[in-house]
Amino acid sequence: MSDKIKIGISIGDVNGIGLEVILKTLANTKILNYCTPIVYGHTKVASYHKKSLNMGDFTFQVINTPSQANAKKANMINCWEEDVKIDLGQDNATGGKYALLSLQKATEDLLNGEIDALVTAPINKNNIQSTEFNFPGHTEYLQEKSKSADSLMLLINDNLRVGVVTGHIPILDVPKSLSKEKVLKKIQLINQTLKNDFWIEKPKIAVLGLNPHASDNGLLGKEEGEIISPAIQEAFDKGIICFGPYAADGFFGNETYKKFDAVLAMYHDQGLTPFKTISFGSGVNFTAGLKIIRTSPDHGTGFDIAGKNVANESSFTEAIFTAIHLAKNRKEKEEMLKNQLKVGGKIIETALDIKDDAN
Repeated sequence: MSDKIKIGISIGDVNGIGLEVILKTLANTKILNYCTPIVYGHTKVASYHKKSLNMGDFTFQVINTPSQANAKKANMINCWEEDVKIDLGQDNATGGKYALLSLQKATEDLLNGEIDALVTAPINKNNIQSTEFNFPGHTEYLQEKSKSADSLMLLINDNLRVGVVTGHIPILDVPKSLSKEKVLKKIQLINQTLKNDFWIEKPKIAVLGLNPHASDNGLLGKEEGEIISPAIQEAFDKGIICFGPYAADGFFGNETYKKFDAVLAMYHDQGLTPFKTISFGSGVNFTAGLKIIRTSPDHGTGFDIAGKNVANESSFTEAIFTAIHLAKNRKEKEEMLKNQLKVGGKIIETALDIKDDAN
């Protein structure tokens, strides 16, 4: 049996660029030196995309369970039986239906420990909505399915990590969604993941303000003085190295972010716009704070370019390698803790049990 990391891959919207970037990534067989990829979808759908990409010589090993995976090939688990009509570039119910079937099966195997990490290709957040998926996106779905108390959207590349306090909500709702307790919890989450998942012993965290110029001492808003600054101070008093609130425009414009291990933004576009400007094509979305590992590329379904063989797979490839890295780090960390927590030669708890008890 191979001890390589098993990476599950959900295919996302079948009418988008998900399978294109998956196929282009897995066509580079060097990736098999580092992991065993298992794609959750259907070979007929994959064949349609292979034909549009002129990749007829690429094949999957068809398996029923992750335990059957061939460590020397890209593997495929068929998640449905019926034929699927593909309409490349179209936003329709078909794309949402089969994206969900792929995600559900991959998540099931992830939660059961049959795969080590999950890399998700992009979904369309509108057409996937149903009685079984009533979430703003992957992040919230996986948080609930893994029964995790909280989560943090963390965009990462080699030089920058950006998390957000509020995720997929309207900008109008951001101010009323903020509280000192919520900001403090996200600071603690980002600190925890930097230590546990990225092995940074003493992480330095920058926290952004909400308002222009971080409110100019209250002239442009009260959130900095009443919510954000008190949260930063309490986190600092608890031993977390964090500073702010910083005005977002100057912070990124003068490259202050390079002095920190991570940045915590107050809302989605405040963090993701500069991140994608700096890192687009090489960035990875990591859902931090969960017991499971999930990464994704930093782009969407790409309906406008679907089927044109122009999608760049770099971000998806990075998402796979990030998932491998995180899975290895967690395995090594847990093994280290097991060795440290022996009482009379008996291991008393696993790393994950300890984390649960602490929460």
